Amino acid sequence: MGNFHSFCIVWAKRLCPGCASEDDDKPNDLTQMEMGAVTGQDRQPSLTGSEGDGNGNSRSQPPQGPDLNGRRGPTDPCEQTPPITLGPDKGTQVTVEIHHKDTSPQLIKRLSLGKGSQRLRGHDNKGFHKTEAPRPPGAKDLHAYPWDKSSLKSMPVDLQQFEKLDAYALKVNVKNSVEELVKALLKQARTDLEKVRAIWMWICHHIEYDVVGYHNKSQLSSKPRDVLQMGKSICEGYAELFEHMCSLAGIQCKKLSGHAKGHGYKTGQTFTGDSDHAWNAVYLEGRWHLLDSTWGSGSVDDSFTKFTYRYNEFYFLTHPALFINNHFPDNSNWQLLKPTLTLKEFENNMLHSSNFYMLGLLAAHPETPIIQTVNGKASVSVDCRPGTLFMFKLKGTDEHGLMTLKKRGMKLDVYPQKTGRHKLEIFAKPSKAEAPDDVYKCVVEYVVECESVDKAMRFPKDLHQPVGPSWFSERQGFLQPSHREPILHTNDGRCSLTFTLGKDISVLTSLHTDGSSLTEDMGRRHVLQIHRGNQIELKVHLPHAGNFVLKFYSKKKSDPGNYDYIFNYLIRCLNTEVKWPAFPRSYSKWLQDYEILEPLSGLLPANRNVQFKLKMHGVAKVLVQAENTYPLTQKKGCWEGTCNTSGCREVFVMVHENANHSFYSQVLKYEVETQ
Repeated sequence: MGNFHSFCIVWAKRLCPGCASEDDDKPNDLTQMEMGAVTGQDRQPSLTGSEGDGNGNSRSQPPQGPDLNGRRGPTDPCEQTPPITLGPDKGTQVTVEIHHKDTSPQLIKRLSLGKGSQRLRGHDNKGFHKTEAPRPPGAKDLHAYPWDKSSLKSMPVDLQQFEKLDAYALKVNVKNSVEELVKALLKQARTDLEKVRAIWMWICHHIEYDVVGYHNKSQLSSKPRDVLQMGKSICEGYAELFEHMCSLAGIQCKKLSGHAKGHGYKTGQTFTGDSDHAWNAVYLEGRWHLLDSTWGSGSVDDSFTKFTYRYNEFYFLTHPALFINNHFPDNSNWQLLKPTLTLKEFENNMLHSSNFYMLGLLAAHPETPIIQTVNGKASVSVDCRPGTLFMFKLKGTDEHGLMTLKKRGMKLDVYPQKTGRHKLEIFAKPSKAEAPDDVYKCVVEYVVECESVDKAMRFPKDLHQPVGPSWFSERQGFLQPSHREPILHTNDGRCSLTFTLGKDISVLTSLHTDGSSLTEDMGRRHVLQIHRGNQIELKVHLPHAGNFVLKFYSKKKSDPGNYDYIFNYLIRCLNTEVKWPAFPRSYSKWLQDYEILEPLSGLLPANRNVQFKLKMHGVAKVLVQAENTYPLTQKKGCWEGTCNTSGCREVFVMVHENANHSFYSQVLKYEVETQ
């Protein structure tokens, strides 16, 4: 053959319609952010050779493979000899490829005659070689459904062991060819898992989603070379590039397509027509595993005009029982589940975002995305590991619900104030201790269908979610609450609560309701704090019937800063005859461990003798200043006496802290009823 050193023979069998194996399903793919159709055909892995430079070295040649429609891609100018195709013989085609003598094919070729296959391996090219066509998934690839809550991954993965490899892959900046890129990435990868990880990390951090091209797919190319050079693509290009890079690294990889609950998905939506998303399966340690590099790379905004790199570890080797949550492959075998789900089951199942699982959440109840109210109420709960905070939005607001934190989750009751369909979003984040800078992220979404409205369940605007004491308030020093439920019901307008306080805790409380009936000052004066050692009792006297919010704030006594909001209760009173006055005003000299035994009311009757009894220590003298001055006497740790309210509108309690001092300090102020 003169200048030609070798040739290879490829037997390409023509398959009639309906004869394709389970592995011959059409390419399945799109992304978290698209609803277009995916086209294309499965193909055998492309072939890679190495061209000598005359010095014993070699450089890889770009692989030539069919594009999405099965056509050959454009050939390089340096390609000198096209394949020679012999005539057909009863459906079998023989292709002879003649290579220049400096070319050493790097591939595993298959001679397929319909009676098994024979593999021919060329010379290795610095770790590069081709694998046989991906085998279809079998019994050993399958995982049990539903999820057993044991792991987010389909195989054991120690992310800490990837730290050096991840950092290296992110810094690789090779874009002249896919082959050179893979060579560079594999310098720090030894195992197949490390190879896949390096490819995954590079794609997720270097290929952005093409929000412009998404709207004009006819101008897009999903060929790996074009995706690499452009640095952007849609899901089809992500999956094509990932498949090709794995193939060059000697990893079996398959591009899959199907339906996805991604950008634009509406709760309860049904899926028809062409596939709308693409992702990949990789073969590691004798088993198939799933991943989605498009969704791993970032997200687009609501208007679908801006992409933001936001790495998402969740979609790397995701457990199939979790992957099916928002990925439904055209070929059910690629669910890698036993049993498999039907499309109807996929449509009806709850959509849990990746944040749901990354935050350690375990389950949401009910497990259907559309729920109906019963007597105007719908209830939702989430199970999780300890240390998670929640919030919610019902049609964009948290005013029409009552959320309580549990040690291992949360419970939510919502009361829509209009009939019809309402969007309910649940958000979560780790507590400050675990992630001080983290923000709430949407983890699950429902549609609430309301047929009747419970008008009685209207909550004050000042009610903050969650409501009631919880593990979070315990962390802030509010221990052993006397009332663990979020709602306090009172018929006479009074209630009392107790807590054990942590060390060095200073507490501030206030009462709130809708309207202007309570100023900030009066809101504080309708709650009386009584401290006894590390115990605190709070007496609440409501000014009238209605719904009230009792808020708790705290700070360290040694901290000169502001008080931080901790939690709140909802207090309900339906008795319209309730009308309690505020407690007396206290001043800075009134110490935390002082106690008012009587009178508790801050409004004293006019022209009456009023009995005073105060528990105070460390003072030399105590007197009551009205129209006249009335000294109190000390008996068994209490200061007692009587005051007459005639001729005055205000009454003050004053203390003489030091017998050697001549001045008194005001500690309490009472008002006197007007005649």
